Amino acid sequence: MKCAKLMTALVSASCLLAGCASGPADDKIQIEIVSYKPEAAKVFEEIQDLFNETHDDIHLTINSPNEAMTILKTRFVREDYPDIVAIGGDINYSGFLDAGLFENLEGQPFLDKVKEGYRTIDKQLEFVPLEGDYAVPYVANAAGILYNRELFEEHGWKVPETWEEFTALCETIAKAGVQPLYAGYKDTWTTLAPWNAMAVELADPDICQQVNRGEATFSEAYDLTAERIRGLLDYIQPNPSAYGYSDAATAFANEEAAMWAIGSYAIPQIRSVNPDMEIGSFVMPATDKAEDRWLNSGIDLQFCVMEDSPNKEATMEVIDYLCQDEVMDLYLADQGGISCLKGDFAVPEELGDMKEYIESGKVRDFHDHYYPSEMAADAMIQTYLLDTSADAKEKFLKKFDTEWQRYNRDLIRRLQEENQ
Repeated sequence: MKCAKLMTALVSASCLLAGCASGPADDKIQIEIVSYKPEAAKVFEEIQDLFNETHDDIHLTINSPNEAMTILKTRFVREDYPDIVAIGGDINYSGFLDAGLFENLEGQPFLDKVKEGYRTIDKQLEFVPLEGDYAVPYVANAAGILYNRELFEEHGWKVPETWEEFTALCETIAKAGVQPLYAGYKDTWTTLAPWNAMAVELADPDICQQVNRGEATFSEAYDLTAERIRGLLDYIQPNPSAYGYSDAATAFANEEAAMWAIGSYAIPQIRSVNPDMEIGSFVMPATDKAEDRWLNSGIDLQFCVMEDSPNKEATMEVIDYLCQDEVMDLYLADQGGISCLKGDFAVPEELGDMKEYIESGKVRDFHDHYYPSEMAADAMIQTYLLDTSADAKEKFLKKFDTEWQRYNRDLIRRLQEENQ
């Protein structure tokens, strides 16, 4: 019944969405992974084949379909479960976990390989605190400020470490006749990139849980974040809501701006326009003290074992294999990103300025990973940035609180009842 609450409106999906695992008709244990990353299908196929070549008793199938989350939700409704799911660390994971779909992996040796920062992020994604571990964080991404290294070196511009240094840099860049920042706010989701990167430094990492418990409000917690994301408009090209993500990527690639507040996931798009561009990325300097900065990094891919899998021992063997250094190296070489596992794994050259944060585990999750999609926080931020009225910030923050209560009312009620 919990699962059904999450899957309404999906029951009419085609029967083509049924389980797609297939394997040789022999006595091998069949293990199916469904991955939500179709862009990684090729490397997962390679990993799958390597596993099958080295294991006589287990046959692994990794499926990476388009619209994987829709397919998964439909299969969950039908109780047609794969053995393992490969998904992101976001509100979908939170919902599936809350529905009791995932096996507790506490005590499994491969969890010792996971960096503590990403294990902490997973625990914070629990709607209601649970005992144990229910996911194996695998690869993360990072967001801050992408910048043109060549322009910075040419002009002698230094990477800023505080908000004051950042705004001063923007002023300096503008005086040099260069556009400091570009944005593509027509695609509303892009407003969340600077928002998240600022919020991880200016608000508590568990602010959403605090609000759910009635201990805080977003009006107070997000006041400085709202103020400073609006401050970026002074350094962004005019009318950024007229331009989309692709426009911003193209403009940045063509050196029409020195910086872009976006995540590392945008680098392939930039390189498709300008393959030779020297791209750097630094941690968003939203704070007044350099030591208060945190890297905005979230779990891009993690593995969860389905509680109803009949082959638990085999699934653990599969995950243990996926956590081997050579397999991680294979995945990173194809897809890039940041390893969530401990080890001597390469950090992408473009993220060199973030390396100390990555290696020390000074990372905090994207705040929007906690926001219900129905709340449309990105659209609210866009509307706020377009609002030129004197009380724009107050209206925005009040609406954020109101919409949060509206779309989290059932969870808030549950927490209140449990704490009585």
